[in-house]
Amino acid sequence: MKRRNKKRSIAIREPSPDYTEVVRRAVAESSGTRLLGWSNGVARPDRGVIPVDRPEIILAPGPTPIPPEVLLAQGSPLVYHRGPGFGALMRDVTARLRALYRTERARILVLTSSGTGGLESAIQNCFSPGDEVLVPLAGFFSERWARLADAFRLTVHPLEEEWGTRLDPAKVADALARRPGVKGVLLTHSETSTGVIQPVRELASVARDAGAMVIVDVVSSLGAVPFAFDDWGIDVAVGGSQKALSASPGISFVAVSEGAWGAAQGAGNPRFYFDWREYQRSAELPEPENPWTPAISVMQGLHAALELYFQDGMDAALLRHQRLSRAVKDGVRALGLDLFGQGLDDNWTVTAIRAPEGISADTICHRIRSDFGCVLAPGQGPLKGKVFRIGHFGYVSELDIIRGLAALEMTLERLDHPVKRGASVAAAEQVFQEAR
Repeated sequence: MKRRNKKRSIAIREPSPDYTEVVRRAVAESSGTRLLGWSNGVARPDRGVIPVDRPEIILAPGPTPIPPEVLLAQGSPLVYHRGPGFGALMRDVTARLRALYRTERARILVLTSSGTGGLESAIQNCFSPGDEVLVPLAGFFSERWARLADAFRLTVHPLEEEWGTRLDPAKVADALARRPGVKGVLLTHSETSTGVIQPVRELASVARDAGAMVIVDVVSSLGAVPFAFDDWGIDVAVGGSQKALSASPGISFVAVSEGAWGAAQGAGNPRFYFDWREYQRSAELPEPENPWTPAISVMQGLHAALELYFQDGMDAALLRHQRLSRAVKDGVRALGLDLFGQGLDDNWTVTAIRAPEGISADTICHRIRSDFGCVLAPGQGPLKGKVFRIGHFGYVSELDIIRGLAALEMTLERLDHPVKRGASVAAAEQVFQEAR
């Protein structure tokens, strides 16, 4: 007997009042707070509801907001990853990344991972267990380098500096002179935990003079501040999709010099998923591809993000980041707050701010988000509770900065810290108007 397929209609029902009340109570009990209001939006403990058509303002140092064009590309029909469509996508993405890195000679490898995966790939492919590396430590992410190297049984020589310090190339040169066996120097360009841009060009010079490879984390700096792979003599630079480019998280990219590529051929660390040789073989096919199934939708979004980034040229993109950075820093100073770290005007990605005496930075971050839907980043490690951070790169506009500064003003006032109303907004507006 043949079975007949019956057409079924699916009714989408609103939750019953009883069910809604059960959910409300469960959330309140789990969080220990009282929820006021329930609608098609985001419930805030004791603060009502932020409707979904007014999303949070993300002013954290990544992931950054995603432009509509990128979301549309990610939601477009999937391109099969073994064929001419994906091959054309890979060629264009690789060419644009090459321009972003400012390199003509490096191999560009695109990995499906967060930025940390790209960093791990550098350790796996460039070194063998027991190899010596120098890691200058001045923040959370430089310490991550040391942890990664230690996990793969490298011999790690830390050069410890206070968090927020701008590294002194002379000290790095001295450390290398005392350790002639060092094979690589692991650097972090933008230390997002402290808001400091490290002088990578000068640091790379002293590392090269000592015969060491220069491996740089540019995850949060690439595309937002000046960087030149070839001219600076870099061996490996690892970037990520979710920072200045404003694509979704999930893709890292690695620029590899010929020297580093040579080291990768003889490296003794175990590797499989992140084996650069597999990625290079796949990239050299008539239709370039990845050795494993890539994050195809994220790759389509990254392609759109790169098109947007280069729409007005790279120099224009860098100037925009510089302008947003200056507006934030001038606005914060106008409130009488102190910035944290050294050489701050060079960092166009994130600004670290000392919390006023008597107020926890974590409280500021929590309150500004719950009251105004504005997301800032708290401090990390020893800076937790002492520092909060404002990100100003990627898909962030002048109006976003003004809204964020206004929210900060009102938050501080509600926390009983005296402020001059409108001071930060006026300072930011001055920066923007001068640029016209």
